[in-house]
Amino acid sequence: MKPLVFALPAPDLAPWRRGNTGIEGVWHFDSGRRGRHVLISALIHGNELCGAWALKDMLELGLRPQTGCLTLVFANLRAFDRFDPMRHDASRFVDEDMNRQWRAEALAQPHSIERKRVAQLLPWVEAADWLLDLHSMHDPGPPLLLVGMQPRNLDLARQLGQPAHVVRDAGHSDGVRMRDYGRFGLPDAQALDVRSLLIECGFHGDPASAVVARDLCARFLHQSAALPCAHQPASMKAWWQPQAGEQWLLDVTGAVVARSAHFKFAQDWQALQCLPETGTVIGDNEGDPVCTPYDDCVLVMPSLRQVRPGVTVARLARRVRL
Repeated sequence: MKPLVFALPAPDLAPWRRGNTGIEGVWHFDSGRRGRHVLISALIHGNELCGAWALKDMLELGLRPQTGCLTLVFANLRAFDRFDPMRHDASRFVDEDMNRQWRAEALAQPHSIERKRVAQLLPWVEAADWLLDLHSMHDPGPPLLLVGMQPRNLDLARQLGQPAHVVRDAGHSDGVRMRDYGRFGLPDAQALDVRSLLIECGFHGDPASAVVARDLCARFLHQSAALPCAHQPASMKAWWQPQAGEQWLLDVTGAVVARSAHFKFAQDWQALQCLPETGTVIGDNEGDPVCTPYDDCVLVMPSLRQVRPGVTVARLARRVRL
């Protein structure tokens, strides 16, 4: 694989590591007024710096919610401490992927650094009404907003107006993401005022990913009513980027899961590449060809940078206007 230039520097989090809750990296602010509990998280993966920049900037601005509560979480600081721009994939996690551990079986056996950290963060996640999880991607590509399967999150994506591509998917075969945990994964009828989004802001090392993260934070705080645009400081209002001209829904119909570390793509596929013909060979999975199941199949986040047994190396989707 061609090495990628990592141009986004790591933020200095030293002034912000302690938090104000007794839990490292967790900041909580209560307006004293009735409203939603909004949680914004970064560094679920230690090499995904864009969200850490956005949270650091919000803390430096001294932001406080106008209504309800606001919790800011630097999630996997142990992995972040290992960050090296020349080996950035190695700092994704310490023992195992933190964004697959949000399930009862994993929490019952907290034998890894990531599971122990999930147990620390769990009360804050369970208390939240609206959640925005800031991520970035292994390879270059346009930002993607992952909304799960609930219509309420898709409605929020429309209201945010960013980014241009919205992904509706059921998650991963190898574990549960934070944005799907507990009541965030419930049907709309059982979770009326609950929202959870995961934004993939672009390539890990692209400075533009931090621009995307800041924009979504400003929009999310506005839509949640925790901090409407009218109450955002001038410097934060500058975070708002031009709204997407139109939004596309990428409806995921299946995932390509590697059986081993030897999975190979048939060619160097690009993010959101659309393959027009059914039966186009995507790759080789331990001797079995992987083919497109329908015409105009879109490849969502094809990447082999973390390939190993059980890992999703691409998702297959149909594209429609949102």
